[in-house]
Amino acid sequence: MDRQRATPGWRRHLLAAALAACCLPLHARDAAPQTPAIASAPAATRAVLAKAQPVTARHGMVVSAQHLATLVGLDILRQGGNAIDAAVAVGYAEAVVHPCCGNIGGGGFMTIHFKDGRNVFLDFREKAPLKATPTMFQDAKGNLVPGLSTDTWLGVGVPGTVMGLDEALKKYGTLSLKQVIAPAIKLAKQGYVLEQGDVHILDDSVKDFAKYPNVAAIFLDHGKPYVAGQRLVQTQLAHTLEQIAAGGTDAFYKGPIARKLVAASEANHGILSMQDFADYTVQWDKPVQCDYRGYTIVSAPPPSSGGVTVCMILKLVEPYALGRWGYGSSKSLHYLVEAERRAFADRNTYLGDPAFVHNPIDRLLSVDHLARLRATILPDKATPSSEVKGSLGQAEGNHTTHYSVIDKDGTAVAVTYTINYLFGIRQIAGDTGFFLNDEMDDLTGKPGEANGAGLVQGTVNQVEPGKRPLSSMTPTIVLRNGKPFLITGSPGSATIISTTMESIVNVVDYGMNLQQAIDAPRMHHQWYPDVVYVEPGLLTPQTRKSLESMGYTFRTRHSIGADEAIMVDPKTGLLEGANDPRRPAGLAAGY
Repeated sequence: MDRQRATPGWRRHLLAAALAACCLPLHARDAAPQTPAIASAPAATRAVLAKAQPVTARHGMVVSAQHLATLVGLDILRQGGNAIDAAVAVGYAEAVVHPCCGNIGGGGFMTIHFKDGRNVFLDFREKAPLKATPTMFQDAKGNLVPGLSTDTWLGVGVPGTVMGLDEALKKYGTLSLKQVIAPAIKLAKQGYVLEQGDVHILDDSVKDFAKYPNVAAIFLDHGKPYVAGQRLVQTQLAHTLEQIAAGGTDAFYKGPIARKLVAASEANHGILSMQDFADYTVQWDKPVQCDYRGYTIVSAPPPSSGGVTVCMILKLVEPYALGRWGYGSSKSLHYLVEAERRAFADRNTYLGDPAFVHNPIDRLLSVDHLARLRATILPDKATPSSEVKGSLGQAEGNHTTHYSVIDKDGTAVAVTYTINYLFGIRQIAGDTGFFLNDEMDDLTGKPGEANGAGLVQGTVNQVEPGKRPLSSMTPTIVLRNGKPFLITGSPGSATIISTTMESIVNVVDYGMNLQQAIDAPRMHHQWYPDVVYVEPGLLTPQTRKSLESMGYTFRTRHSIGADEAIMVDPKTGLLEGANDPRRPAGLAAGY
């Protein structure tokens, strides 16, 4: 078994860029055989990248943000389970070993490609409770109340993960729920040894844990933070998972678990009801698809904005010679930022839950519309976001998680699920053992004002009973000649879209191997605020000066996204896995 885990010291290194032209894919080599794709990157970044290599395997691969969850999924594959079985097992395992983000108290999306060529999408996004109202996060004067949608039980949407995982397993899995959930129950009951990457995430919320006795009893060690090497045992969560194993979806949505969630909500001025749980549904849908330089992008449709926005960005930059200009060059960055600016303006204006609004996907991805947007991009000047509007004439918290799976038959699964902010509302209902989401913050608390992710959205995403919040989660499968080439996705709120898009561009345009593509320093622009977020190691002083002279403002972010990806070598069929070093507890493993 091949494994790769990023070391906790990754932050001491500048992140990476692309190798020279010798490592470009065939079409890129033919286009620019003498042009290294990394010429514009800082020297230290190039040096770090030269050492980055993905894990390889022949039969199956799992990559997730927590090493034990990866090993659970890999074991399912080695036992003969398919990619869906493994994905469900990883989902439940992450609920135990990655509690900040893996969950049964939230929701998400699953994109699947089958060996017969079918592509399907499963929506198990949370829903707003039936008592939700458009002004529920405003005071009597119509002002947004800080923290109401993120720190209280009013922020909790009806969770979808349990029904979503169960639905995927029943429809396309080969193993029973008891088989795939058993490793998670064992990890919760017997505990697992914390590594530094696990502790680093827990440390961010120690003060919040201390506020609630039932949370502190689990996630603090007699009132003190856990340290690496200690064992975290979650017997209450184990009992909850055992109830789900025995009773399936009904145990969560109609039985004692739902009753405990509703009771806790009522006791803390929330609005969840048993009817909310009884009415909850998941939905199979058709993925968003687009072509990019001979590849097919298969991604998440609304209520995700991810697939549409990624496709818009890619199609906007497709005519430009990014590969020749190079990774991190002022020219490449200029056109990528301008494409993001325009795509996010449309995203924030037109997209929402398809059960409530019409999503004009065909128009947004039409040749004419994209050409009109592209014509507004000036070659030597940044366009102020104040001059860019939704152009048809009319967020996830940073602590989501993504994982990728492929099996021996070529079935590929990309899953992104979330409880929004780190540990959601940081509260647990009674003795259920799992954190609740604050996903209601992804709805528009007040049109025209930023949510917790800084996204400025319109009325199409306003709070309404039963509505699924607009999401940026973007579980994506890239096909080459109809077969899986890249499985990618990320946490990171609105930066999910940038991270996913850049993983594709890094491979397809800049010719990076998969680990380089994931390690490479990232950038992000989301229309508002009108700043370009960049990771250290992306810009040389000269590039930064050049772009600032064009009107760009930069703000450094230590970390953007966390892509857990798999690539299939189209010549050999060899699988490549890459864990993102921004999640040092993660693991890429195959057999």
